[in-house]
Amino acid sequence: MTDTTSHPDEKPIARALSRSRSRWRALAFIAVALVLVTLTLRIAGDQSGAAEQDHVGRLVLDGVVTTNPARLAAIERMAENDRVKAVIVRINSPGGSTAGGEELYEALMRLNSEKPVVAVINELGASAAYMTAIASDRIFARRLSLVGSVGVLYQHFNASGLMEIIGVDIDKVASGELKAEPDSDEPLEGEARASFQRLVDDSFVWFLEIVTERRGLDDETILTIADGRIVNGRDALDLGLIDEFGGELEAETWIASETGTEDLPVHTYWPPPQSDIERWMELIGAEARSAVGLDRAALASLDGLVSLWQAGQ
Repeated sequence: MTDTTSHPDEKPIARALSRSRSRWRALAFIAVALVLVTLTLRIAGDQSGAAEQDHVGRLVLDGVVTTNPARLAAIERMAENDRVKAVIVRINSPGGSTAGGEELYEALMRLNSEKPVVAVINELGASAAYMTAIASDRIFARRLSLVGSVGVLYQHFNASGLMEIIGVDIDKVASGELKAEPDSDEPLEGEARASFQRLVDDSFVWFLEIVTERRGLDDETILTIADGRIVNGRDALDLGLIDEFGGELEAETWIASETGTEDLPVHTYWPPPQSDIERWMELIGAEARSAVGLDRAALASLDGLVSLWQAGQ
């Protein structure tokens, strides 16, 4: 027979265990809080230390280009800060929306009127990202960097064949002939196609004009790059799309010669610094997005005109 008699010490033991768990939870919470505070203070200290002395500002453009008010504010801070003696724009991007490229180009042109700006293209600086680079005084790239793709694109996904197979039709009522265009249930043709072609052509003419003006290209070179081709750094140098081979070290040497100052520290204004925990969370999130194909979906979801080099498509 099982003895079901309660022992008088069971409740005090349970209470003691409960208090012990509560203490460990409190200690764990305090430890995490101290780590976060320490990281925050360290980052703030690094930022304030750089801001209190003359330095070079850095803007990192990595990934797809879109409009970004916070990034614009960071550029304005560099323009207004007398301690920022020059700016490095570090680029690794296939481009993005034409509006995003235009926003960056105009903001960096304003910055360039206040202090020297140099662009460094690492693996890739194409389309709207190259539009960004030409706002600088000098462009560096590696011999095997990919550069160019001067052009504008509008994509239309025609799903009419699929709709017919599955027996789905889209009906619509629109206020005008072109209001509901383009329609994914129909091919892009006729006046609808012509209207988008005019939009693309107008944007492309502006893009080509600023490249021509900023890089001082001759007519032969303009015709060569007008087809939207991508080139490596060696061809880009021959075409006049970049100025020198190199990276940030060479850019800093050029800045020293332009400003008459050497060994200036470099402080990143964009993107804002992250804590170690934030970096880990971003890495985990990026891996998860890649695993389910959302990175490719992000590229496809750019709405409107894009200036984007698309490898493999």
